[in-house]
Amino acid sequence: MNTENRYDDIINLRHYSSPARPRMSRMNRAAQFAPFAALTGYDAAVTETARLTDKRHELTEDKKIMLSEKLHILSENEQDRPVVKITYFLPDSRKSGGSYETVTGAVRRIDEGEMKVIFTDGKRIDISDIYDIDGEILKLIEQGKNDITYIPSC
Repeated sequence: MNTENRYDDIINLRHYSSPARPRMSRMNRAAQFAPFAALTGYDAAVTETARLTDKRHELTEDKKIMLSEKLHILSENEQDRPVVKITYFLPDSRKSGGSYETVTGAVRRIDEGEMKVIFTDGKRIDISDIYDIDGEILKLIEQGKNDITYIPSC
C-alpha cells in the first residue's frame, strides 16, 4: 500500500459521536489538562506573608498632650464643622501591625463616651489610634501660642 494514499478510505468520513454520551464542552475538556495545585492556598499564604505592615509608633507625653489639646479645640468648635486632616493607625485584621492612614474631612462631633472622632460623612476614628491632627483652625491656635512673647517680671 502506498503511504500517500493510506487513509483515503476514511479521510472524508464524519467524526464519530457517541449517541449515549454528549460531547464535552471545550471548557470542561481544557480543565482536564489544567495544572494540578497540590498545595491549595499556598500562593495566597505566601502573598499574605510578604505583605508589609507598620508597627504602631508610641506617642511621647508631649505629643499626647498636644493631641489632647487639639481634640479639645475641635470639640469646642464642632458646631462650625472644622475641616481637619487626621493621620491614624489602622490595625491589620490578619497579622500584627497595621498601616497609617490619612483622612481629610469635616468633624461632626467628638464622642467622648465611645472615644471616637466622627466625621460628617459617617467615618469614625478611635481617638486612641490618632497619630496627628492638622487643620486651619489648629494652625491659627498654634500660631497664637508661638506669638507669645516673654515678658520679664519686675
